[in-house]
Amino acid sequence: MSESQFQASNGAFSPVMHEVVIDDVRQVYHVAGEGPICIVHSGGPGFHWGYMRMPLLEKTMTVIYLEPIGTGHSDNLPDGDYNMSKYAYFAHKVAEHIGAHQPFFLGHSHGGFVGLQYALDYPDELGGLILYSSAPCMNQELGMEQVQQLEIFTQRWADRPEALDAKNAWMDMITGKARDRDAVLKVLRRLMPAFFGNYWELSEEFKEWQAGLDFSVDPNRKPYMWDVRDVLNTIQTTTLILVGEYDFNCGPRWAKEMDEKIPASQLVMFEQGGHMNHVETPQEFVKAVNDFVSQTIK
Repeated sequence: MSESQFQASNGAFSPVMHEVVIDDVRQVYHVAGEGPICIVHSGGPGFHWGYMRMPLLEKTMTVIYLEPIGTGHSDNLPDGDYNMSKYAYFAHKVAEHIGAHQPFFLGHSHGGFVGLQYALDYPDELGGLILYSSAPCMNQELGMEQVQQLEIFTQRWADRPEALDAKNAWMDMITGKARDRDAVLKVLRRLMPAFFGNYWELSEEFKEWQAGLDFSVDPNRKPYMWDVRDVLNTIQTTTLILVGEYDFNCGPRWAKEMDEKIPASQLVMFEQGGHMNHVETPQEFVKAVNDFVSQTIK
């Protein structure tokens, strides 16, 4: 299927589910919108694709929402050996399957890790890379920074008991107390205030978004570490780095480091934003993406 045929075959604003079998593994993706192709990779790993739905972006781009391997309707890996290169490989195979020539790749959080690996493993294949609330490593150093930023978060909202509970929820998550889907979702509900610059000022529409959150847990997933800081300077893909000022998870420290090391990069920081700026300030978020795409295509 050519890129033009692909764009014409889907209806804007109505995501359509597709699947492709890659190395005997079912890979599911959803298509919505019209315009240049943008592959969207959710975070976690384990968050279902729906939390990344961006109707405003679908007005200007054909958005391919992946259900990453081990997530949602996509298959788990039989050996549980997930790593960043495998995630990048499956995303790349989807791009090949739909006939996308140099698509954009937007990765949120862990999805941004995958985006960095994609740019490293397939250096000439992306038209642009968008690293959204992400980091160049997944290791103990990242974990320590997250805990420190959560402490700052609780101090900023010292009059809100939900803030302290959010910090405790994170500790429950990282210490392995949440071992299945239901337990993870309960922890995420408690953790939710920490994902936003100001959780208590979110619109009524946020409740519907939060109610739709889902998460997959593969009990056979093997733990692994990942760090590409030493090779960021080799990435030649034009890159946009998006980060919220108050993002505890993958905050400004990491965004600034990636911006300094990736040669063709630019950084946009959302003032008083958190980890979910596409939800908290969707118009500003999509404007930043559209401006980048327009500049890059020229």
